[in-house]
Amino acid sequence: MRNRLRTLTGLVSAAMLVFVAALSGVANAQDKGTIFYLIPTLLDEFQTESQSAVEMVFPQLGYKVKSLDAQNRADLQLNQFDDVIELKPAAIILNAVDFESVVPGIEKARAAGIPVVVYDRLIRSTKVDLTSVSGNVQIGVISAGEIVRMLEERNGAVKGTVLQVLGDPGDSYTLDIQQGFEATIAKYSDVKVITKAAMQWEASNAADIVEQQILINPDIDVIFAHAAHLSGAIQAVLEANGKKPGDIYMISSNGAPVGLDLIRKGWLQAEVEQPLYAQIWGLAKFIDKIVAGEELKPGTYDVLGLDGVMTMEAWGPNLALPGAAITIKNVDESRFWGNLKAPTTPVKPVM
Repeated sequence: MRNRLRTLTGLVSAAMLVFVAALSGVANAQDKGTIFYLIPTLLDEFQTESQSAVEMVFPQLGYKVKSLDAQNRADLQLNQFDDVIELKPAAIILNAVDFESVVPGIEKARAAGIPVVVYDRLIRSTKVDLTSVSGNVQIGVISAGEIVRMLEERNGAVKGTVLQVLGDPGDSYTLDIQQGFEATIAKYSDVKVITKAAMQWEASNAADIVEQQILINPDIDVIFAHAAHLSGAIQAVLEANGKKPGDIYMISSNGAPVGLDLIRKGWLQAEVEQPLYAQIWGLAKFIDKIVAGEELKPGTYDVLGLDGVMTMEAWGPNLALPGAAITIKNVDESRFWGNLKAPTTPVKPVM
């Protein structure tokens, strides 16, 4: 009996040691400091889902996350930089309101020894510690390919009129897409492109553009909006003007839920996804090395099954992740962020 008690006591002690070690590991995992995520706006589901993903992923690596919404105000985001720098966080994740006006905040933070990593909206005019973006120029190229297919289907040849509705021209995301799209579509001399900008990414501005253009240019074959939430407003305008699904073809380029729903309803013929989850998992893979001040190496990295290509650019390490075309054939696949099924795949930090 005494031996059994001694054995039981030993087992309990061993279990307690394992439990204490586990608690110690948790404590250590939670001792990496705070990361501030600076959000440009919570205007659309891309931004709200990005916030959710950031706040889910980085705590798994031992960081606390605090998010600040700049409400689409560049001045407010600069003020947030000043406030955050005083708190000496482990790092700042920046999704910029404006890619130029935010530069002083970046430079001030890095001068204070705080790493700044850029998500979603590329900033080329100053050094940052890592940029994780979709291949936005390539999204424009893919979108052009889908529009070529649509024009052939609609007109029997690659000819017709395309209305391109940009987002805000202060956002490099829309400018890069425009670059890729226009460089590709320029190969087709019988395609006319009309380009207008929906300032501040406001859906109502996109709606006004389309309302005017379908009167001025009644022969529009395809409307290409640079975000799905713009397409939602555009669809309402078309329907109010007596149009039915397919009367004017539509395509968007970020993969939001509204875009996927419009595909299912027949209003949208394609949506070119911006790989939201992979962009965030890409930041998380490198965050420990960045906080430790270690060098990042160029190459190809597996990020949620996508080939993320790390290059060294004038602005620092740049991780570009490929987008994909969504159509009625594949719209229900869970890999697309617009279906709002965040991956359960744990982040594997790069060592």
